[in-house]
Amino acid sequence: MFYPDDKVAQPGNVVEFVRDDILFKGEVIPNQCQRSVIVDLKVMDNLDEIDFEYDRTVVAHENYRILS
Repeated sequence: MFYPDDKVAQPGNVVEFVRDDILFKGEVIPNQCQRSVIVDLKVMDNLDEIDFEYDRTVVAHENYRILS
């Protein structure tokens, strides 16, 4: 089971989150969002295999956990 943390990620942090029962990982990029972050998914080795439509996505603060 996935448990997000309550920390707020900063640009450059690597975060992970679950969407459609798939665990994603990406790097937070600079943005002006108040309640979410924009995550660059290109750090994932298997992004092509997942068949996700975009290489960036928006994730609400309460839906991710910071890895580094």
